[in-house]
Amino acid sequence: MSDYLPISGYGVIGDLHTAALVGRQGSIDWWCPPRYDAPSVFGAILDARRGGRWSVAPETPCTSEQRYLPGTNILETNFHLDQGGLLSVADFMPLGAEREGKSAIFRRIRGVRGLVPVAVRLEPRFSYGREPARFQVRHAGLLATSTNREVLAFSASPGIVWQIEDGAAVARFGLRPEDTVWLVLRHDEDEVLSIDALRPQAIMDDTAHSWDNWLTKLRYQGPYRQEVERSALALKLLQYNPTGAMVAAPTTSLPEWPGGVRNWDYRYTWVRDSSYLLFALNALGFESEAESYLSFLKRLCRQSDARHLQILHQIDGYHQLAEQELTHLEGYGGARPVRIGNGAYDQFQLDIYGELLDTLFQGHRYRVPSEGLWVAIRGLVDWVAANWRLPDFGIWEARREPRHHVFSKIMAWCALDRGIRLALRNRLPGEVNAWRRAAAALREEVLDRGWNPPKQSFVQAYDDDDLDAALLVIPLIGFLPRSDPRVRSTLNAIRQELSAGPEELIYRYRSPDGLAGEEGAFLVCSFWMVQNLALVGQRDEAARLYRLLLRRGGPLGLFPEEIDPRTGDFLGNYPLGLSHAALLNCAVTLQRLRAADVPVNQSPVPEVRTGVSKA
Repeated sequence: MSDYLPISGYGVIGDLHTAALVGRQGSIDWWCPPRYDAPSVFGAILDARRGGRWSVAPETPCTSEQRYLPGTNILETNFHLDQGGLLSVADFMPLGAEREGKSAIFRRIRGVRGLVPVAVRLEPRFSYGREPARFQVRHAGLLATSTNREVLAFSASPGIVWQIEDGAAVARFGLRPEDTVWLVLRHDEDEVLSIDALRPQAIMDDTAHSWDNWLTKLRYQGPYRQEVERSALALKLLQYNPTGAMVAAPTTSLPEWPGGVRNWDYRYTWVRDSSYLLFALNALGFESEAESYLSFLKRLCRQSDARHLQILHQIDGYHQLAEQELTHLEGYGGARPVRIGNGAYDQFQLDIYGELLDTLFQGHRYRVPSEGLWVAIRGLVDWVAANWRLPDFGIWEARREPRHHVFSKIMAWCALDRGIRLALRNRLPGEVNAWRRAAAALREEVLDRGWNPPKQSFVQAYDDDDLDAALLVIPLIGFLPRSDPRVRSTLNAIRQELSAGPEELIYRYRSPDGLAGEEGAFLVCSFWMVQNLALVGQRDEAARLYRLLLRRGGPLGLFPEEIDPRTGDFLGNYPLGLSHAALLNCAVTLQRLRAADVPVNQSPVPEVRTGVSKA
């Protein structure tokens, strides 16, 4: 692991088409232009020797720290030299019109104190590290190409001298206070423009203004404003602007356990995610992002002609995501295999109908669905009414035989309930009586076969005794009121059996799932527990645990999928959108409950939601 920076040591920058991870040591170790799920150009986070990187750092011993410029996704890394010097590197990717239709990374290197010797090493490795770059030195910088004609144009401030060494372009120079060097890397450009022609400082100012202006829409006024701002900005970074889809995370194969095999590609969009991300964005005032995502989901709904809805898609809506292993890469810290694609795409997961219908219900709270959309919605509800008895693979995408997962059944009930409510509220045609009968039968079956009397808890699957943190959803969607004693006893059972450490980080389950190895505690479930505690009246305890969770966000306030409760190490893909959505939903829940001072036995539940993720 000595060659690999801790996952918490990375910041993320992006342009709403793709994203890059920038380590606190000044190295960009992950970048997949021109879109999130493209092959990497920099992939050192998955193979320190073969993956490729772009590093900027002092050539003398130093320590470093990172921060975001306030209200932006512009990342600043400050290097404090042991001898007293200080160097600042600012990294960003232009947005909107400033992109000029192509992804680019801008790096501003500035001397702050003392004379600082700086080394720059540009080492692109195309096609997930398979192809080193071929360099051509130009007047204003370099051209880097691959054998399949992928091109990078690299521009630098005047006076920088480049040497080509072992497949990398290297430059060394010294900076005094106020000296500034700009480096710009543009994807799919074959002209190396001068720095003056690229106007880097003006584009940096425009990019900062764009992020700051976007953040002015934030409506949250509670006590966790700083954390909410950062999580909102992190969520925005994960949206693919051309379609409105949001990737689960911008990375692949960051392991759920050190050296383990639970390494998955999250650079796609899951139908399940939509409900939780949509609620988080809407609750904070970002309606345009929610509308864009909702439009994407509507298209998927209309286009589906399969026997069941596909659970995930590429960010352009394409449905093929065949899973492959990249055997030439050693994986983060030796965690193999490295995977691209995701083999879970063709699993049947009954619960996604509930998430999708709830998303559409939330999105049409104050307006009537169009005729075409209602035809699609009605078809989904009819399908659930006819097929809710089928076993499925479940929310966690276990790679074993289908089962009757209790969470899946509860979310199928949610699909029926939301369809009924949409039809009645808007006087729309549909088989409402048949839907009611199915919802009643489904609820009765769950209360009978999903409840374990000795455990005094709902359990993972019918006639089982394993717990599952997904069952914390029960009061959040209104399947049972939060005053129901079964809600409280299930919460207590999960807290006792699935929590770890002083922060009570929550594991999603402890039962076998058909995969080898261990995994960390699930952050989404940990935030989920906070919401449940607040809802049953333990608001001080919920606030205490929430503050402890916020401290787990690392120096930049970014969250992964999982955390090792014993070491605090980040695990899984990073940053994970649903972790940030869950953080935001917790903040909104705590704020609304405090403002309303709602009694615990009041029903229905205030409008609160949570987030879940996949294997």
